[in-house]
Amino acid sequence: MGQVVIIGCGVIGAAIAYELSLVTGLQVTVLDCQSPAQGATSAALGVMMGVISKKVKGRAWRLRQATIQRYETLIPELEAITGRQIPFNRTGILMLCLAGEDLASWEKLVTTRQSQGWQLEIWDTAQLQSRCPQLDCQGIAAAVYSPQDRQVEPTALTQALVAAAKSNGVTFKFGVTVEEAESISDPSSNSRTCCQIHTDAGKLEVDWLVIAAGLGSTQLTNWFPAPDTANTSPLILKPVLGQALQVKLNHPLGHSDFQPVIAGNDLNIVPVGEREYWVGATVEFPDEQGEVVAEAALLEQVRHEAITFCPALADATIVRTWSGKRPRPEGRPAPVIEPLPGYSNVLLATGHYRNGILLAPVTAQMIREAITNE
Repeated sequence: MGQVVIIGCGVIGAAIAYELSLVTGLQVTVLDCQSPAQGATSAALGVMMGVISKKVKGRAWRLRQATIQRYETLIPELEAITGRQIPFNRTGILMLCLAGEDLASWEKLVTTRQSQGWQLEIWDTAQLQSRCPQLDCQGIAAAVYSPQDRQVEPTALTQALVAAAKSNGVTFKFGVTVEEAESISDPSSNSRTCCQIHTDAGKLEVDWLVIAAGLGSTQLTNWFPAPDTANTSPLILKPVLGQALQVKLNHPLGHSDFQPVIAGNDLNIVPVGEREYWVGATVEFPDEQGEVVAEAALLEQVRHEAITFCPALADATIVRTWSGKRPRPEGRPAPVIEPLPGYSNVLLATGHYRNGILLAPVTAQMIREAITNE
């Protein structure tokens, strides 16, 4: 199996590095031009909608189910190895259903999840007001509570994955730019093989190359032209910008012993401390030139909607705001986890769009299986 090079050290690259560090006989090197957890990872809220997702079958649900199960073992595993505490909200996710919303589809999802071994609850407004008195239930018809869904602090998770992988022998090289890749023909498989990576810090021999560079993945794949025999379209990832803010209150919202993520109408209110919350995120698509710039008015719109759900947020102090760009595949579903067409040893693990944190563990498992054939 030999030498594995991973390009990119957001949460996806870090998760892959850690997963591969558990395999005997691999030498793993991770390259990134920045420090860990930049790019899309730094912008994420870490809200992991698995059970509460309306994906009930096929690839989308299989990935979610596997990754939810892995997180329950992964977090304590990483904390034991690194001695770090990873903020991991086990209280669950509460999805608000607005007036006029089709509750029948939620009732059907509750039944489906029960048959799959997962739990969901539908709360009426009386239950909702009792459990979450901070909410203004005007305009809310009901809520769906998912006790088995989670939220994790993305940067802390990524840094713990890096630290754990390092302790298992993985080499990380930050501030390194990848400049070129060499590949050779492999007549036996009618494909090509990447054999070497050139960086501004030297060359690396490659037995396996994993491209996990988010939006940078498109440029990297341009070094690997598809053979004439490969009937595929090039990988195109478009940036979708998200803005969020962190606020601080004089007291916790609602009951201090029940602090789930509150979601509704594509908005998340995320507890991140005793009296602090993340609120976000916007979804801003690029223009015809592929550019996308954060619009302050859209973030303010998100804040106002959060206040509509939770009036106490009107008195909150804004601690910080931030934005980041998520990689969204064009013309195909997210994420892209597969061999690069025409190449026997180049794997893509990118284009997770808004589910990078959620799907990092299962992505790592899939890459491990591809390399080890297990």
